Amino acid sequence: MLKPNQNYAQLKQSYLFHNIALKISDYQSKNPEKKIYRLGIGDVSLPLSDCVINALHEAVEDQAKQSTFHGYMPECGAGFLREAIAAHYRQRGVELAPEEVYISSGASDELGDILDLFDASNAALVIEPAYPAYVDANVIAGRKILHLASGAHNAFLPEPEEADADLIYICSPNNPTGAVFNKEQLKKWVEFANARGAIILFDAAYEAFIEDEALPHSIFEIEGAKTCAIEICSLSKTAGFTGTRLGYTVIPKELTRSGMNLGEMWVRNRTTKTNGVSYILQKGAAAVFTERGQQQIRQNIQVYKQNAKVLTAVFDKLGIWYCGGKNAPYIWIKCPNGMSSWEFFDYLLQEIQVVGTPGEGFGKCGEGFFRFSSFGDTEDTKVAATRIYQLLK
Repeated sequence: MLKPNQNYAQLKQSYLFHNIALKISDYQSKNPEKKIYRLGIGDVSLPLSDCVINALHEAVEDQAKQSTFHGYMPECGAGFLREAIAAHYRQRGVELAPEEVYISSGASDELGDILDLFDASNAALVIEPAYPAYVDANVIAGRKILHLASGAHNAFLPEPEEADADLIYICSPNNPTGAVFNKEQLKKWVEFANARGAIILFDAAYEAFIEDEALPHSIFEIEGAKTCAIEICSLSKTAGFTGTRLGYTVIPKELTRSGMNLGEMWVRNRTTKTNGVSYILQKGAAAVFTERGQQQIRQNIQVYKQNAKVLTAVFDKLGIWYCGGKNAPYIWIKCPNGMSSWEFFDYLLQEIQVVGTPGEGFGKCGEGFFRFSSFGDTEDTKVAATRIYQLLK
């Protein structure tokens, strides 16, 4: 008799954003005339840049002609895109071979798939508050999970603590807190991982939002990282690919454990489990890494960063503690008046029709905090900020 994966029974009853969607749907069914101002889910609101759109159109036309038609693409990514990404890293002083870059359908997919490289007996250390998928993917894999709590006392940037961890999740700039590790702080994590023989899974999905030149965009800016880290990145927030889906993973050639090379293992995994990302999407992604593409995506990112400034200005006036917002698209605030995170969610929805994300959904130490996203429509963000100020002043 077939036996399902029993680990699914250990998952929480429903996903954070599913619960939020249900609450919004219920409110709208009772108040159809009310407009909802969405500052919750981290989905982009601006369209793809002209540079990307033109490349996508050209790629579609290529598929219409025998001389330029492409069928299956290389499972680990087209050479032109892997080379473009390696060159992008080189501009920041990080030397990578194109063969160390693996193209994916997005960071979320890769964060789950990469666990295939590790035995289920390996324990995972998750710094909380955390993106819920880190925990859920490891629950599904039947892996032991260690939770390292962070808080306002350390600006949600904890130092390593002695723990029997084999996999270490680090997200910087962080989702949900918006906090960013500096080089000295990341160096401690790299030294900790190398000393233990652990692997850091470094989620760099929001690196393009860093404006402080002293802050690292990549774990590989840190000496020693190539022997202990895998970096996973995405074009979803960087270039508006949330509906287009493309990301990339960096596995250095030096990364080995127990005599096995993790890059070679990943090639074997991808050639077994995927047929690669489509030619059309990879051509669109390659345009992101051109000089013009970089200019255009920076323009879009500045719109989101201005949204963040509108929101943080309100919290400054109200005297509400927060982190993030400057080098990240998320603002993480302390709930006012001792409210729980779900109480604050309901209060905002019912009173001013503004939606954010309750901190409890990102782990126990997220309770009492709340995440706002700067990815919304500019005018809606201004209206929402005004409503928040009037409600809480």
